[in-house]
Amino acid sequence: MYRFLLTPRWWGINVFAVLAIPLCLFMGSWQLSRFEDRVDTHQQQEDRSARAKTAAARPLADLLPVNTVTSGRQTSARGHYDTAHQLLVPGRTLKDRHGGQQGFYVLNLLRTDSGKALPVVRGWLPGDAGAKAATARVPAPPKGEVTVTGALQASENQGTDGVQAGGGLPQGQLGMISAASLVNIVPYEVYDAWITLTDAQAPLHAVPPAAAEGSGLDLKAFQNLGYTGEWFVFAGFVVFMWFRLFRRDAEAAKDAALGIVPEGDGGGDAAAGDVPQGEVTAGERDADRGTDRGDERDADQGADQGEAQGEGQAAGQDEGRGEGRGEAARAGKV
Repeated sequence: MYRFLLTPRWWGINVFAVLAIPLCLFMGSWQLSRFEDRVDTHQQQEDRSARAKTAAARPLADLLPVNTVTSGRQTSARGHYDTAHQLLVPGRTLKDRHGGQQGFYVLNLLRTDSGKALPVVRGWLPGDAGAKAATARVPAPPKGEVTVTGALQASENQGTDGVQAGGGLPQGQLGMISAASLVNIVPYEVYDAWITLTDAQAPLHAVPPAAAEGSGLDLKAFQNLGYTGEWFVFAGFVVFMWFRLFRRDAEAAKDAALGIVPEGDGGGDAAAGDVPQGEVTAGERDADRGTDRGDERDADQGADQGEAQGEGQAAGQDEGRGEGRGEAARAGKV
């Protein structure tokens, strides 16, 4: 009854199921492992950030280049501020216990002894970076040689929150804190990193360090979790469709073995005519029965007609004899 499993169509279905189910399970497990890695990395980053707040600051050169391990670490650098290139970074939100408030960063470049400049976010102020009332509150940077201490951060990119990479900002404003953005503004080299000061000069508010890219529970992490569910659902769908097709063709083969062929069915493997040799279908049996009944009716009708004809002939003979006797009797009397 399951001979349909050996047809080319079912060979293709079986091969597809055997390959698709393990692939879906593997991809789902891989996406789940990616999500778990992001959760672990996020926890490690939080632990490092907590330790960095109390740890001693290390020289900038010891922590470069910035990666997931050094991001958020306390570092120190010595030099003097370039007061001619103070920049405002608009559209930045500072989150606190009262929620988020829109404002802007105040950024200055610290010229170090190495000749390169280190971008330093001195703090945050609420308001619009283009409003004179807000910019008038920005304090001037310290003069002379200073030593700054803050959390080390990697250069921003187009995917960083608050970044305005489209350009078109007024002079004195910067949309993205990165060496690539600053190289066209200042006439000297810039470190591919920046720091946010731990102690901000009043009325500025200190900007907390952000988690390293790819280490937090961001949208990408939850996308991995969503993809995990999708791959497992695909695997279950393949199993469901295989059993559904198998049950349909098995029922069709069973009906064909019993001689039950659905009217108008011309596509199934079992219903297509896989009737064993020597077996008679229901239609053929009905035709034979009809023929036998017709023959019996014809025979009965013929017998009845024969009997009727015989009775008629006998009656005719009796009448002939009677007429003959009458004629003989009349002749004797004469």
